[in-house]
Amino acid sequence: MAFAEEETTRYLGTNLIESCGDSEDGLAGWAPSGSCTLSAHADEDASLPSLAAALSAAAGGDDEGDDSDEDEFQQRAPRPSGRYVLAARRASDKDGLCRAVSRAPIRPNVTYRVAGWVGLGAAVDGSHAVHVEVRVDGGGRPVGGGVAVVESGKWGQIKGSFRVDCDEPPRHAKVYVHGPPAGVDLKVTTDLQVCAVNKIPRLRHLRKKADKVRKRDVVLKVSRRTDVDDDDTTASVAGAHIQVVQVQNSVPIGSCITKAGMQNPEYVDFFTKHFDWAVLENELKWYYTEAVRGQVSYADADELIDFCDRHGKPVRGHCIFWAVENSVQPWVRALSADQLRAAVEARLRGLVSRYAGRFPHYEVNNEMLHGAFYQQRLGDDINAHMFRETAQIDPAPALFVNDYNVESANDPNATPEKYVALVTDLQRRGAPVGGIGVQGHVTHPVGDIICDALDKLAVTGLPIWITELDVSAADESVRADDLEIVLREAFAHPAVEGIMLWGFMQGHMWRSHGQLVNADGKYTQAGNMFAGLRREWTSHARGKVDSIGNFKFRGFHGTYQVLLTTPAGEVKKRTFDVHKGDAPLVLDMDF
Repeated sequence: MAFAEEETTRYLGTNLIESCGDSEDGLAGWAPSGSCTLSAHADEDASLPSLAAALSAAAGGDDEGDDSDEDEFQQRAPRPSGRYVLAARRASDKDGLCRAVSRAPIRPNVTYRVAGWVGLGAAVDGSHAVHVEVRVDGGGRPVGGGVAVVESGKWGQIKGSFRVDCDEPPRHAKVYVHGPPAGVDLKVTTDLQVCAVNKIPRLRHLRKKADKVRKRDVVLKVSRRTDVDDDDTTASVAGAHIQVVQVQNSVPIGSCITKAGMQNPEYVDFFTKHFDWAVLENELKWYYTEAVRGQVSYADADELIDFCDRHGKPVRGHCIFWAVENSVQPWVRALSADQLRAAVEARLRGLVSRYAGRFPHYEVNNEMLHGAFYQQRLGDDINAHMFRETAQIDPAPALFVNDYNVESANDPNATPEKYVALVTDLQRRGAPVGGIGVQGHVTHPVGDIICDALDKLAVTGLPIWITELDVSAADESVRADDLEIVLREAFAHPAVEGIMLWGFMQGHMWRSHGQLVNADGKYTQAGNMFAGLRREWTSHARGKVDSIGNFKFRGFHGTYQVLLTTPAGEVKKRTFDVHKGDAPLVLDMDF
């Protein structure tokens, strides 16, 4: 095992697809997969896009200096070769190209990055999904890769990842490229990359980015108010002991909760200690509150919401509707169009009126990128209608879209571009969209792929929340690493305003092998990492007021309490907020 780890480390950042650029046929080692013919080409106009600095950022490279500096990445990034292989006369969508991953063995529990460019021939209308898949030991189910939705005659970037989940390293691995319909010509650049990901430079970069995005310099101008001859004056408190404690971060971190979980004292203890916000996993969903037509009960939801109110935990409203048909209860699916419209209006009035003013957020119609149950039956405007009517009944909450796989680069139905188009269409129809929910049910995450998706969503100008974050890995160290990657990417991104986990305790989670704490209350490696991040992202400072009455510190945005101990031993308190800003925040602090 030690040899395997050493070998994997040796190849961090190295393309495991060996260069065959001088091959006699010019195919650079690519072979047909299925029924098609291959030919080699060079782009004389150098119009092929560059793989860009992000490839080096994800792959790592040498570990000297600040490997996360963008200029250095640009210098190390491979230049585009201008060469590609064309697959023509394809008989089905499964036909395409394949290529061996031969420079080094693929190792279990190592995250690999797949990156490159794929294109379509010009003689085709519209856009199509191109899949890059990695298969091990002679085929079988793919272990991962990436997908790009490519327009006719253009190129699309593949940014994907994979990890092999097995006890022994596979003997062989191949990359397959396919996807468009039969007859559509398919292209792939010869410099496609498969690299083992080095997370260390990226994490170092994210710590620096978080310091820049989430922190601010603060100057407290401290004085003591005195009454002299009935005239208020201030006196210096130079040398007084001062302590600054952050009591709330501006980026809340929460979790879903369940009625069953709340029966467990260890569950309640972890939730109340470590989370700021809550969301009900199932208890507010329509299929839960009205499983049988006409029998509506909010008893379980009320119990959980009342608990959160008592503990000062805001609750997100999840969800009013769910667009995916198999998540709609049978009696709703059986309704006629007129009956369904009436049921939708009753659900809106019943739920939103009942909790008016209690939820800061609503997810209005869950997973519209993956389902269109209401739209297919009630028309294209129904989704926007749900937003408009919710805002009419309760104007206070921000109304969110919410979907999965947007950050994964492996789902052609859920690209960031399609998500932005959905939001734009809703807004065009008058829907008051107030935020974008990225669920975050991640598998083998790669930091810059997540960041790229968040960047694309941020162009809407809407706040982004990670709404259902979980990872699944039987190996505790892998689970902790995966969770840390996503948490740090989200926290360091300026458009992200909150993070919600989709559970935390063994036996009370939607996905297995995702727990932060075991059923007996013992923290896992992921739980210890999470608790450590919460401490890291909380600022405290202590010292003495200087000779001119100032106390300076740098802290995360949020709410603080300051404790001043006077020379007489009296302790006085004040509260203040640190908001975003480039210039130092200067606050007069009279005690």
